[in-house]
Amino acid sequence: MDRTTTRSRAHRRRGIGGVLALAVGSGLVLVGGAGTAQAADVNVAKNAGFESGLTNWTCSADSGAAVSSPVRTGAGALRATPAGLDNAKCTQTVAVKPNSTYTLSAWVQGGYAYLGASGTGTTDVSTWTPDSGSWKQLTTTFTTGASTTSVQIYTHGWYGTAAYSVDDVSVFGPDGGGGQDPDPVVPATPAGLAAGTVTSSSVALNWGAVSGATGYNVYRNGTKVLSVGGASATVTGLAANTTYQFQVTATNSAGESAKSATVSARTGTVTDPGPGPAVPKHALTGYWQNFNNGATVQKLRDVQSQYDIIAVSFADSTATPGQITFNLDPAVGYASAADFKADVAAKKAAGKSVIISIGGEKGNVTINSDASATAFADSAYALMQEYGFNGVDIDLEHGINSTYLTKALRQLSAKAGSSMVLTMAPQTIDMQSTGTEYFKTALAVKDILTVVNMQYYNSGSMLGCDGKVYSQGSVDFLTALACIQLQGGLDASQVGLGVPASTRGAGSGYVDPTVVKNALDCLARGTGCGTFKPAQTWPNLRGAMTWSTNWDATAGNAWSNAVGPHVHNLP
Repeated sequence: MDRTTTRSRAHRRRGIGGVLALAVGSGLVLVGGAGTAQAADVNVAKNAGFESGLTNWTCSADSGAAVSSPVRTGAGALRATPAGLDNAKCTQTVAVKPNSTYTLSAWVQGGYAYLGASGTGTTDVSTWTPDSGSWKQLTTTFTTGASTTSVQIYTHGWYGTAAYSVDDVSVFGPDGGGGQDPDPVVPATPAGLAAGTVTSSSVALNWGAVSGATGYNVYRNGTKVLSVGGASATVTGLAANTTYQFQVTATNSAGESAKSATVSARTGTVTDPGPGPAVPKHALTGYWQNFNNGATVQKLRDVQSQYDIIAVSFADSTATPGQITFNLDPAVGYASAADFKADVAAKKAAGKSVIISIGGEKGNVTINSDASATAFADSAYALMQEYGFNGVDIDLEHGINSTYLTKALRQLSAKAGSSMVLTMAPQTIDMQSTGTEYFKTALAVKDILTVVNMQYYNSGSMLGCDGKVYSQGSVDFLTALACIQLQGGLDASQVGLGVPASTRGAGSGYVDPTVVKNALDCLARGTGCGTFKPAQTWPNLRGAMTWSTNWDATAGNAWSNAVGPHVHNLP
């Protein structure tokens, strides 16, 4: 959260200059005039950094949540997810003075993000930006009417696009009578630090919550390694059979407390999970949900037998860029991590590949430097050793850097060996040409890549390989877009069709299993095509993917029972 709650005339002028420079550099256009700053300008937005959850904010259809990552400053930020006909609009009503000018600003990241003000009494304003992998500032100004004493500020995303994040909202102008958030004081030192579950690569810690704290820093051997929002954390990426010293501090926008008393913990020894089974020539991939969102809750042992690759969804990011960890959701019903590991081993024994998926609609792992690439490779390999995963799935939907993601995957492959399973699940926009970051990554790791299962859903109309525009929900949409990958350098064995398992599995883009089977036949055999007929066939096409095994189960396994045998009987 931004600690600045008031600003002088000169300070405000410098701030606007910075915003103008940012706007020009990023191609944004500011709406409205700069206005005249007053010495008494304050930020009339409450809980502007989401350090107090969603207090003072209202989000449509429960689309928003306060999260501890990603954040720009402080320990909290807003994460809102559009779904179906809801654009994830979050609002707050602020007190304003009539006939006054206010500067509205917020930092955003992720999917399409809009910022605006309504009910101004004059001209309502808004500004927006397309998806961004890094924090970007949106700024606009508005003037209140002669009798306006309150204005609604809002953020929202766009229908069927990725989740967006917001932090450090400000509405600078005259105090409208609502005052401003009080300045906090530095929190007290945490007490009761203790070590919990210990594995060969991680140590779980917990401590007593501190009043007034918005976050906590975790120190390992004197170096800060983690920032979290609650009074517990799991430190990952540790060496096996090694003793570590841990301390924690409490933080808020006023500062950081002194370090707690030290606690020692020793990691366990490594058990090599061994190589996994080979992926079959034609494979069915399914995502298994490590959470309960209304679909049938499954343990891994319950995943339908038709699935050859099971992607465990999802890994969690940490405060260290690139680093991931995995936390079993209690809602899934496992009594212990050992019980889950036994299910992984059983699936592998049955010839299935079990991989850990990174990203998803709400996940965000940033790999944009050599350090973050190494952190990803080290932590992903630690999870493979700890849980027995055969590999990883890249499902990052908030922007990627192909240079460093490629480095990360090659480092991981060097550790895991040639049996590692590597899959990707880009969105349709990510694979429109070989110049996109996702396509560049896929080609750069082609020698270690198992399959790209593009998501043919939650998508607008897209170009096919013939240059024509196709809408989702048809055989042509599946075949003409797959053709781009097949002609763009990927081997047919590295291309799969990703679709929802039921109408409830995605906001849009569900197709009947018959459509999926026809598309597979069109690409592999040259039969069952729509108006688009490819000039050749690709008999080695890998197969199909679905979100998710849980939604499949909810629909009575109709998808896997229909598509699975068809995939396995491709030529």
